[in-house]
Amino acid sequence: MATDLGELLVPYMPTIRVPKTGDRVFKSECAFSYDSPESEGGLYVCMNTFLGFGREHVERHYRKTGQSVYIHLKRHVKEKSTGAAGGAITRRRNGKVFLDLELNRDFNGDEYECEDEAKLVIFPDHYEIPLPNIEELPALVTISCDAVLNAVSAYKKQEPDSWEEDIQVSRHARSLRQEDNGVRIPPSGWKCGKCEMRENLWLNLTDGSVLCGKWFFDGSGGNGHALDHYRESNFPLAVKLDTITPDGADIYSFDEEEAVLDPHISEHLSHFGIDMLQMQRTENGHHTDNTARPRVSEWEVIQESGMKLKAVYGSGYTGIKNLGNSCYLGTVMQVLFSIPEFQRMYVGNLQRIFDYSPLDPTQDFATQMAKLGHGLISGQFSKPPMKSELIEQHQQRGISPKMFKVMVTKGHPEFSSNRQQDAHEFFLHVINLVQRNSGGSENPSDVFRFLVEERVQCCQTRRVRYNQRVDYLMQLPTPLEAATNREELIAYEAKRKEAEENMRAPPEPVRARIPFTACLQAFTEPENVPDFWSSALQAKSAGVKTSRFSSFPEYLVMQIKKFTFGVDWVPKKLDLAIDVPDFLDLNRLRATGLQAAEEELPDLSPPIVLAEDTRDNSMNSTDSPEVDEVAAMQLAEMGFPLEACRKAVYYTGNMGPEMAFNWIVAHMEEPDFAEPLALPSYMEPAAVAGESSSGSFSLAASPLDNQPPEESISILTSMGFPRRHTTQALKATNNNLERALDWIFTHPEEEEGGEGSEALWDPADTAPNHNALSNFNTNSDSTLSPEHDASGPRVKDGPGRYELFAFISHMGASTMSGHYVCHIKKEGRWVIFNDNKVCLSERPPKDLGYIYFYRRLSVS
Repeated sequence: MATDLGELLVPYMPTIRVPKTGDRVFKSECAFSYDSPESEGGLYVCMNTFLGFGREHVERHYRKTGQSVYIHLKRHVKEKSTGAAGGAITRRRNGKVFLDLELNRDFNGDEYECEDEAKLVIFPDHYEIPLPNIEELPALVTISCDAVLNAVSAYKKQEPDSWEEDIQVSRHARSLRQEDNGVRIPPSGWKCGKCEMRENLWLNLTDGSVLCGKWFFDGSGGNGHALDHYRESNFPLAVKLDTITPDGADIYSFDEEEAVLDPHISEHLSHFGIDMLQMQRTENGHHTDNTARPRVSEWEVIQESGMKLKAVYGSGYTGIKNLGNSCYLGTVMQVLFSIPEFQRMYVGNLQRIFDYSPLDPTQDFATQMAKLGHGLISGQFSKPPMKSELIEQHQQRGISPKMFKVMVTKGHPEFSSNRQQDAHEFFLHVINLVQRNSGGSENPSDVFRFLVEERVQCCQTRRVRYNQRVDYLMQLPTPLEAATNREELIAYEAKRKEAEENMRAPPEPVRARIPFTACLQAFTEPENVPDFWSSALQAKSAGVKTSRFSSFPEYLVMQIKKFTFGVDWVPKKLDLAIDVPDFLDLNRLRATGLQAAEEELPDLSPPIVLAEDTRDNSMNSTDSPEVDEVAAMQLAEMGFPLEACRKAVYYTGNMGPEMAFNWIVAHMEEPDFAEPLALPSYMEPAAVAGESSSGSFSLAASPLDNQPPEESISILTSMGFPRRHTTQALKATNNNLERALDWIFTHPEEEEGGEGSEALWDPADTAPNHNALSNFNTNSDSTLSPEHDASGPRVKDGPGRYELFAFISHMGASTMSGHYVCHIKKEGRWVIFNDNKVCLSERPPKDLGYIYFYRRLSVS
């Protein structure tokens, strides 16, 4: 028999490989579907490419590549046998055949067990060889099979930061000595005992001191007083105050220098008067404020907790599993694939996309979009649970977007992490990818694109200039001064400050209620243009800008500006409710263009402005450059070197601490990070005189080159954008970082030399060259006026009347934490998608949404 198997495998030996370091083995999910070893047909892993395929797709891979040898993996999930007394009989499992293979379903481990089966399959005859079969198989085949079965998961290899290590019990937990000093910790109103910090506070479990932690890049901040206290007292354990729940808390050991577990945390907290069972319970694993609140929290309202929601299953009702802070991705993709254009583009062309996919379909955008769309729409993964096999009543199997997330977030420093993200930013990220990968084919993101008319007026001369730009969503302001319960808000704020000063529990929070009409009015009101340069006056002047719709999109996306920045530059959410309507008429916001009585501003550029007169200071080229010292000191107070802070502020154009902080994060590993800022002169003396060594250099040559500073390029590339695209964005916006970032989101990167690159109108490509003469920090009216291309941008204009069909809601205090769910109107009924729980909505919380999606009403 051994001879027969050896002879059978001889023709295929050159195609069988042993996985090397760096090879990814996809043995838990099909590249084209969500089939896994637990699926009925199991999973086939190619012994050459190590890609996984379900039963429906393995033949395609064989025909395309000619690879004949696969390992077939099958996991049988069985209910444990029960003995006479009703207890489960311990049953020996079939060994660890698939090492590092996770159980996809949410089975109760006490009632179910797994049996794994592996076979070598040879195509096209489907000849099967059971594994392990060491005696009968050639050595190379045995080694290759063993390596595949024991390989580390492809996802663990790609996302090492996403997998947390097991937290161990502290060696100090059992023998911790607590001082009987009478300290009692109030339920709220804490602040650091050595400074005024009220966030990132840690309670020392030995003496009860409440002190602040260190500054971290995730937004939590402090002055390190908790660590200083440990160095003075040697008291090892501390608990973070705002993480205490009935389920536990975040505990840190200064001595062991890591997060730890404390089995006696309840007793240790009760020593200081803290009852864990009275702390507010967490939901979905996300921490909420531990202040007891009599009112129903937004978590309960948005998730419709306490209501008997009816689970729904079938086509279009498939949930998306939360991979850990990936709910922002799940909600956005649920809404996108409820839109017919996205369904038609990816699911309607499924077979064509799969047939023409590259050799590695896991890295192909169209393939993974088609896979995700089919998984959501087909209904194959949205079936009622059998018996009581699932832990939660409404929880369906759903789909796990691991492969999609790895592909769509590759190279992005934020989305590729395991941290919570802003759903609004991810929506724009996906739209950018859709455009870049559409080429000459249909672009489903066209349904969101619209033109905005910006009217800029010089307040002194009353002259105007009109400009058009492309956008994909409408950002709606939230004027708190227009709240209908303004007096109640003022009274609450006064009580809150009084409670903080007297270390008492804060009053019950009051949610601002703002009319939607007030938000719409705020959107239409003029806004000041900073550093406006009037071409009519040839000088800086006051300018105002108003925005209107030059076209209305087929689908209108509206984001509520709920987030602002706190004193520590962490995004914080405003607690407000807006009576967003089901039907919306924006026709009155249609742009009108230049009116007969209006006079246009001259089409002139600002003069060239040098940072300093190099003719008078040619011998002092290393004089200190202009730096916003206030912003530099704010960063220095966070613990960064002062000289590094000064460089960060300078290289970001004195645009404030937020932009400078991003620069610091991107450059802190550089060897000269903390060295003083020293710049060469802008021009050599000979150049200032209008001549160089060759006699041809002129004064205007340097500004005309308009080459963006390397520091600005580094900031944008650190955010995950390609260098070529960032350079183009900076050139188009005169090296203004803030405007360059907006430009990137509204101008997808075009393929070099591609036919589809001319399909979209690009304002930067049609802008006159003299825009390069604008000063670095000046907003000139001349830069706001691109010359329109005859073809114009590809938009689907129509009436501005809409109906609400979906909205995404956020729970939590910041975009960096919390949880997202979405509500979508399907077949006349509102449905809530909460990860892989899909139910009919009883009371959709339309007033608490973050991003709203409207579809255009038909003309009839």
